[in-house]
Amino acid sequence: MPEGHTIHRLARDLNRTIGEAPVTATSPQGRFASEASELDGRMLNRAEAWGKHLFLDFDQAPLLHIHLGLIGKLRRKQVDAPEVGEIRLRLAGDDAIWDLTGPMVCALIDDEDAAAVTKNLGPDPLRRNADPALFAERMSRKKLPLSAALLDQKVIAGIGNIFRSEFCFLTGIDPNTPANQLTEAQVTTLWELATEQLKLGVRLNRIVTRDPSEVGVTAGRIPSDERLYVYKRDGLPCHRCGDEIRLAEIAKRKAWYCPTCQK
Repeated sequence: MPEGHTIHRLARDLNRTIGEAPVTATSPQGRFASEASELDGRMLNRAEAWGKHLFLDFDQAPLLHIHLGLIGKLRRKQVDAPEVGEIRLRLAGDDAIWDLTGPMVCALIDDEDAAAVTKNLGPDPLRRNADPALFAERMSRKKLPLSAALLDQKVIAGIGNIFRSEFCFLTGIDPNTPANQLTEAQVTTLWELATEQLKLGVRLNRIVTRDPSEVGVTAGRIPSDERLYVYKRDGLPCHRCGDEIRLAEIAKRKAWYCPTCQK
């Protein structure tokens, strides 16, 4: 499932590519044809992300709410791109086409519906009004292992399985540590790390958690299997200490960690 940086990057790119003129909205698949007709010919005022949720505000039209889920994709294509696959929604501008396939949620909603979605979300480190105190307060009430608490979108919005494993490693915390047993300093460090890493993810359009001193400063040249410290590296040596990366199941989800670096 795409993590928060991907959704914020999509919002940014949508605003840049189709935000200055009316769009042509269609549903090649047919399942969203009626709703697409309500957006057809409207101008995109703003695309905005909150965690893993994407909201598109069109002029004089309902809000478009998208959650990609596990298999959803929202891809930018050339203006003459053919219709390939089960395209739920196609938004075509003068300079780009965006095709949405396989979303978990694709719906037209009003402001009240949008408020109902966002009020249940934790603070998003990439939003300007994000409240780290709210993150700390919600962490303090969680007896779950830290690795599970970081996936709770009511605690912090936008974190997925890659970032949560990497954050536990980068802070040197055992992923099984109960969230409510963290020190104030550890919670502060987690928030600052999330903010820094998600911003980097938006800029690079990929997750690169390893320190530039280890892999170089040109992220695009780093092999995909060298960008992370622990995620999906079970059985391989830790990049920092050489111990074997372990795989555990925590709250019914796979988690990766280094037993030496995360005591």
